[in-house]
Amino acid sequence: MSQTQSALARLLPGLGRRTLVMGILNVTPDSFSDGGLFQGEAAARGQAERLVGEGAAILDIGGESTRPGHTPVPAAEEQARVLPVIRALAPGLSVPISIDTYKASTAKAALEAGATIVNDVWGLQREPDIARVAAEHGAPVIVMHNRETIDPAIDIVADMLRFFERSLGIARAAGILEADIVLDPGIGFGKSWEQHLESLRRLPEIRALGFPLLVGVSRKSLLGRLHDRETRPADRLHGSLAAHALAATLGADIVRVHDVAAHVDAMRVVDAVMRPETRA
Repeated sequence: MSQTQSALARLLPGLGRRTLVMGILNVTPDSFSDGGLFQGEAAARGQAERLVGEGAAILDIGGESTRPGHTPVPAAEEQARVLPVIRALAPGLSVPISIDTYKASTAKAALEAGATIVNDVWGLQREPDIARVAAEHGAPVIVMHNRETIDPAIDIVADMLRFFERSLGIARAAGILEADIVLDPGIGFGKSWEQHLESLRRLPEIRALGFPLLVGVSRKSLLGRLHDRETRPADRLHGSLAAHALAATLGADIVRVHDVAAHVDAMRVVDAVMRPETRA
């Protein structure tokens, strides 16, 4: 992988030296955990300030829920949700904003509004023009594995490797530097429950590709299946911490979370053991 100085290194100088925490800001009415809570500029601004104050190194803003069974949102509606928030936050925010979208037009508008990273849950493959948009803006990309259907019979990591090969080809053809690419195994997307767990267990095989890894398991239903009681998403903090601590020990560089303060504390412990050079 190229060692060329990259936008990613500039935006996230701690990447690779400590486990970074990405704070989730959903400005949607139907996200599985916090739908409707942060719609509107004032609510979004308050939440953004709280997440950054708690130690988020990146703020991930999304205007379309990607939970199982979600209703797709037209690009115009998605942009109406996210653009006012990005414009309001970007000038004074001390951390970069990533736009959580697979739509090229939304990525372009968000980057022009002040976002600096593209986080694509379809790995540049649903709308490949999104790679050109990112390249033209010098924006790093987060490339997530996803599937249209769940197939419990397949080797899910082998499927990821093939998927990422296609995504990396799209990125390279568009002119995105390899040093500006982050991979995400897509825990919670297009996989059986057993495949979710296997994806976490086999993270080192994805890390071996040589790219930084992002893992997001925060509050997801796959954690709820491990409890002996019914849980709401907000009740799954302990499972989220355990999953992300495990992911960080297995190679994750960034964890995408709802509960920033707790994860910042947990990742400091993991880093003190796994990356002792980061200790003060």
